[in-house]
Amino acid sequence: MCFDLLRSGTGHPIDRGTSSRQAKQTRIIRENLLDIIEYPHPALRHKSKALRRVDADLRATVSEMFSLMYAAKGIGLAANQVDLPYRMFVINLGSDRGEDDELVFINPILSRPKAPVEEEDEGCLSLPGLYAPVRRPSSIHVDAFNLEGEEICGEFQGLLARVIQHETDHLDGVMFIDRLSDTAEMGVRDEIAEFHRRFEQKREAGEIPSDAAITQRLKQIETVYC
Repeated sequence: MCFDLLRSGTGHPIDRGTSSRQAKQTRIIRENLLDIIEYPHPALRHKSKALRRVDADLRATVSEMFSLMYAAKGIGLAANQVDLPYRMFVINLGSDRGEDDELVFINPILSRPKAPVEEEDEGCLSLPGLYAPVRRPSSIHVDAFNLEGEEICGEFQGLLARVIQHETDHLDGVMFIDRLSDTAEMGVRDEIAEFHRRFEQKREAGEIPSDAAITQRLKQIETVYC
């Protein structure tokens, strides 16, 4: 089933089918195996665009994202962390398949942050091994869609609220290190510099395309789903 996420007040997905052109483009996307990219890969700074459709290939992508997240022992993963420009992320606070609910948030909009603002250590699968304290509201309201095209609308608290805010930041091209205090940033400055050094080494070795090539690929993918 393929459905349109842009609907006019019905509260139900509209089945649009899949054109032969779209099918060909999605096959090209799926030919590239997903992997978690590391900072400072340019895709992590790409502001994601809203998804307009869900189909079998996107569902396969979501399943692969969960598998990558579990393998990395994470609890959340945004689409641009796997080099895709979709406004979507996955969460499982159990960090392993079957341990807790698998949650998919598509086109999330956050509002009504509530006190208290709490400071907790955060990490990121695109910055493996790096942790630092981040201040965030303890409660947040979310409007989004799930993978079935059903609306998500509600208040989220505690760890889930923090992860939702962290992953939504990713969709806006914001990393948790951007939210550090000056003191906290100084404490991880050397580690961040090491990520930059490793990235440049990989690029010089031809393992990472140019910024222009990465941007072009992301824009091509956006024509399919966004």
